[in-house]
Amino acid sequence: MVEGISVVIPNYNGIHLFPYTLPTVKEALENCGRPYEIIVADDCSTDASVQWVQQHYPGIIILQNEKNSGFSVTANNGITMAAYDKVLLLNSDVQLTPGYFAGQYKYFDKPDTFGVMGRSIGWDDDITQDGAKLPGFHGAKIKTSGQYLLKDQARMKDGLYTMYLSGANAFIDKEKFMLIGKLDEIFSPFYVEDFELSLRAWRLGFTCYFDYNSICRHKISVTIKSSNRKKYVDTIYDRNKMIMHALHLEGLRKLLWYCQLVPETLIRLFSMRWHYFTSLKMFFKLGNAIRQSKEVFNRVAHITHCRRSVAEVTDIIRATIPADKIIL
Repeated sequence: MVEGISVVIPNYNGIHLFPYTLPTVKEALENCGRPYEIIVADDCSTDASVQWVQQHYPGIIILQNEKNSGFSVTANNGITMAAYDKVLLLNSDVQLTPGYFAGQYKYFDKPDTFGVMGRSIGWDDDITQDGAKLPGFHGAKIKTSGQYLLKDQARMKDGLYTMYLSGANAFIDKEKFMLIGKLDEIFSPFYVEDFELSLRAWRLGFTCYFDYNSICRHKISVTIKSSNRKKYVDTIYDRNKMIMHALHLEGLRKLLWYCQLVPETLIRLFSMRWHYFTSLKMFFKLGNAIRQSKEVFNRVAHITHCRRSVAEVTDIIRATIPADKIIL
């Protein structure tokens, strides 16, 4: 691995964003004092974003999918092609501050560091959107939405443990990323893949950090206006949450999760949220693919000599969080 930074930006129709984001990425990279490259991994955009990048930033590497494949496939293509040992996986709607990388390299002095994420604030304000990700359970289900910070900012100078690295800005060790099997493409086209990647890294003995002082600006997504599109998004999201539980829960907790699916399905039935039944059908059809993903995990666990349970990961992270945390 060559020391340096590869920024990988998965793109789908990002022409309206690039004039505002790419200049900030270039500035942050030029300030970091290390070799770098920028890779735009395009997922068959239908706008002129690829041509715009080629015209205005000819030094940026363009990778283009042969067919529209979703986030995990596109990101994996870009990271696999990255020339340097550290990779920033960055959304196309994120601006970096000039000193974004200044505090991130210290985490990689620790041999078990998988990656670090920065703090996202608003595109037009300084309101914190993303803190460190807080692990927990809702019954047997893994919670994916909790976030936290500490009241005393000085106590965050050495970073916080985070349950996962947001796919919007994840600065990762490429060698470890490749070792554990990259983003699982079973989650295509989108959602949950960043959570599952980080959970897999934690279970295999690695650590994920949140750095409060590495700041980026994130443009909040526009509300989905089409009801059909919203149902499709909800269907994929629910399917992928099921896949993630099937991959990582074990023993009694996994059995309890399957039992918990029964009343949750009945609730959806009575509330006429029919898309949930499509999610269930899609989930059960993926049985073979889920088994293959678990086989990959088992092989890597033999290499890392670590196989933490989700509960053990949760306990490790929560043991470092003081009682006076701020829940976002």
